[in-house]
Amino acid sequence: MTYPANSSSRIARGGKALYGAPLGILMLEARFPRIPGDMGNGTTWPFPVLYRVVSGASPEKVVLKGAAGLLPDFIDAAKDLVRLGAEAITTNCGFLALFQKELAAAVGVPVATSSLMQVPWVQATLPPGKRVGLVTVSGSTLSPAHLAGAGVPLDTPLVGTENGKEFFRVLIKAEKDDMDIAQAERDVVEAGKELVARHPEVGAIVLECTNMPPYAAALQAEIGLPVYDIYSMITWFHAGLRPRAFG
Repeated sequence: MTYPANSSSRIARGGKALYGAPLGILMLEARFPRIPGDMGNGTTWPFPVLYRVVSGASPEKVVLKGAAGLLPDFIDAAKDLVRLGAEAITTNCGFLALFQKELAAAVGVPVATSSLMQVPWVQATLPPGKRVGLVTVSGSTLSPAHLAGAGVPLDTPLVGTENGKEFFRVLIKAEKDDMDIAQAERDVVEAGKELVARHPEVGAIVLECTNMPPYAAALQAEIGLPVYDIYSMITWFHAGLRPRAFG
């Protein structure tokens, strides 16, 4: 709800169900804990957001099975968010880069499905000879189609967390509802260390998984390189929806 600048008018513009939260987030259906920093924790964001859980879109189905058959459900949920008042849409899983073009075409507002979309931006900041690397929840199923959907070069080096003790099995395999946060952090940090050990040309890391921001600072401190994630991308995305007024 806005008022004309430099005007004494008290006429407010309507037409939406909800106001003050221009960003809509499409959530996977999951039961693991969403700690501060996780995309699904409302306290993560320095601005209000709208959430919509997509029924049946489990992490296992989206990450391990290519989100097969789920596109209509994501489109319907995105349209619901727009009807409520969302002016832009994002998602709760980097693997939904598969649906970037289809969602953007269907909802009529800006759409940013995946943290992976940052890769070309970050690459542009790096000195010659350096490149972006990826840490993903599942290196074995992050396919060329996922990368292409986000505009990521297909030869981008990446490492997954499948060999960790906690992060992958709680988030993707849903073996339990609770999570050892310290061990999850170690899993993400170890994946990042493995990435830079294998690929010394990596000059910055983008975290694919939207559950990884709580561990980004620990990874950055360990490897001494810039680390970008869904939090860095969505705060940028939101800044265009509500630019700061400098008065």
